[in-house]
This record gives sequence, structure tokens and C-alpha cells, in this order.
Amino acid sequence: MSLWVKTNRFVKTIFPKYIWDIPNTEKKVFLTFDDGPIPEITDWTLAQLKKHNAKATFFCIGDNIQKHPEIFEKIKENDHAIGNHTFNHLKGWETSVEDYIENTQKCSETIANAILQTPNSKLFRPPYGKIKPSQANALRKLGYKIIMWDIISMDYDQAVSPEKCLNNVLKNIESGSIIVFHDSVKAWQNLQYALPKTLEYLNEKGFVCEKIDYN
Repeated sequence: MSLWVKTNRFVKTIFPKYIWDIPNTEKKVFLTFDDGPIPEITDWTLAQLKKHNAKATFFCIGDNIQKHPEIFEKIKENDHAIGNHTFNHLKGWETSVEDYIENTQKCSETIANAILQTPNSKLFRPPYGKIKPSQANALRKLGYKIIMWDIISMDYDQAVSPEKCLNNVLKNIESGSIIVFHDSVKAWQNLQYALPKTLEYLNEKGFVCEKIDYN
């Protein structure tokens, strides 16, 4: 499903129970960051968001939370939303339903243990955007909201130039867009270039960056 930078309307139609965007008339967009927390990179990302008075949602890997609890805490201190990205960044298509749910629940427990009463821990994004219908159904029964995306920057793809990464985002933004970046080592070069310019563009065009809130 990451073949399209701008998610195809047909895909949204055939997977209507996934959240692809959050339509509104207030020029709100929803920046999201996958794969953290990572030393220095997540810190830098938080500083950029703060500089532009922007809120975001961080889909964290449970193992990274355990390795870097102090950085995870900074995400919450800055009043951003937290989402679940499994404990070990699993590929749903290659994982049994039982193992996938167990790994997701392990990430949720890690989030809860890291910071008590963490809100929005039922937000879930499948790594690689790959999830079986049976896995999605099981997660929804547990109360998870499956958050996909309207725009993916492709920042993680080292064959994509920083300029192309930025263009992927700017040419497709509209009110309600859920936009994917990654606070990861693989995405770092593209993120450093594209994120500040995206935030500047959003401010200039009157967009507001909000965190995802499905309590």
C-alpha cells in the first residue's frame, strides 16, 4: 500500500475501516512519525515541531521505547500523541495472527509502563502498511484504531532525494491529510531536509498541525 505517495481513493474505499485521513474544514493536517524513538533524531524532530508550534503523533516501536525511555518521555512532555507500531516492527503479511496481536499488546504494555496513563495508546499503525484482515479485525475488537495515511513522504527510501521527498508531501497536502515521516536512521537525511520546509509551508498556507485523537 506504500506504492502510492498519495493514497489512491480506490484503496480507501476497499479498506473503509482503516483511517486514511481525517476530513475537516479547518485546514487541519496530521503529521505522523514512525519507528522511533531514536536518539538525536527524535530529539531533533521534537525541536522542529516546537519551533513551529506543531503537534504530531508518534507511532513508536516498543523495543525502541525500552531502549530509549528518556526520549519517549520527551514526546509526552511535549504533548504529542503516542501510537503503537508493534514491539518489533513486524510484517503483518509474514506473521501469524496470534503472534501479531501478542507483539502489539507487548508494545501497548511498554507504552503504559513507560508513562502511566498515557493517552491514545490504542492508535495503531501496521509497519510497512502490511496487515492481514484477520489481524486488523482482532485489533479492532481490542479497541485499536488502525491509522494508515493519506500521504507518505518516502523519506525512508534512500533512492528518493531530499527534494523529491519534500515534493511528495507538498504537492499532495489538503485539509485532513495524515502525513507519514519517520524519525529513524534510514530516513534521517531526507527528514532533515523535508520536515523543516514542510512545517514552513504549512505555516505559510495557514494549515494547523494537530495530533490524532481517537479516545
